Amino acid sequence: MEIIDAHTHLGNVLYPRGKELIYQKNVIKEKVKDTQDLNELLLMRSFGLGKLIYRLTLKTTILSQRARGMTATLENMQKSMSENKVSSNVIMPVAPYLTFEDLMEAKEKEPSILPFTSIDFTRDHDVAAKLKDDVEKGACGLKLHPIIQCQSLRERPTMEALQAFQELQKPILVHTGPSSYYLGSESNLNRPEYGSISEIVYMVKTFPKIPFIIGHAGLFWISEIRKSLANCQNVWVDTSFQSPGNIRKLIKTFGADKVMYASDWPWGSQKPHIKTVQVACKGDKALEEKIFFKNVKELLDLD
Repeated sequence: MEIIDAHTHLGNVLYPRGKELIYQKNVIKEKVKDTQDLNELLLMRSFGLGKLIYRLTLKTTILSQRARGMTATLENMQKSMSENKVSSNVIMPVAPYLTFEDLMEAKEKEPSILPFTSIDFTRDHDVAAKLKDDVEKGACGLKLHPIIQCQSLRERPTMEALQAFQELQKPILVHTGPSSYYLGSESNLNRPEYGSISEIVYMVKTFPKIPFIIGHAGLFWISEIRKSLANCQNVWVDTSFQSPGNIRKLIKTFGADKVMYASDWPWGSQKPHIKTVQVACKGDKALEEKIFFKNVKELLDLD
């Protein structure tokens, strides 16, 4: 069966010159206590304790996620795709450290890459013209990461950008759920509160003509996402970090045509995330086809 991973990363999105990581060779994960290992072993089942566990293990989780993030090389991505029979990765840049141009350069070496674009909020430029140009050059959509980009979804720069982007009729994948990526003196480099569900709901309902992909289906806030956005026709969700039970809830709330397989590689591993979808579908191959590739193909107009 064809598999398209609807939410992945390449390079270093947290620090300058992020594209340099893409081309490094023989990179292996630093030996740290990896909280995601157990999460994946349990197929993302947190038994209602996800928020609490995340708060209690925040430092360890950040360190383990950073270790995973530093394995985001092209070589490692190709290895994961080959081992798990993933045909294409939809890859998300986070400007200014990792850009659409960086992904297009990598696409020359790996044609299966399906790149999104991103907005560089740190420089003064014609955002509307840049987004239009990127779409014309092959951007499949737009990635917003308000936490890492330190940019509220309610503020004028984002609102003006989305006003222009809706004319391009492409989807936006937005990170959803408060989370942290930096420690100590670097903590001011991100704004976890900008990933709150109220911020996401405000944006989705302000721009009903834009197809929004709710990244990670809200992480531990999946119930809030289901309650707040259930009746929004412009909402899709990706399955990264969600358990089989939660995936079934997403299908029930948003419909089988609105749920897409994703791993958030390298933050998440592709193999266990594929397994969560298979378990959720309970042997229904037609449903698996929708979640693994048909829905993302239709949304991104890949055919």
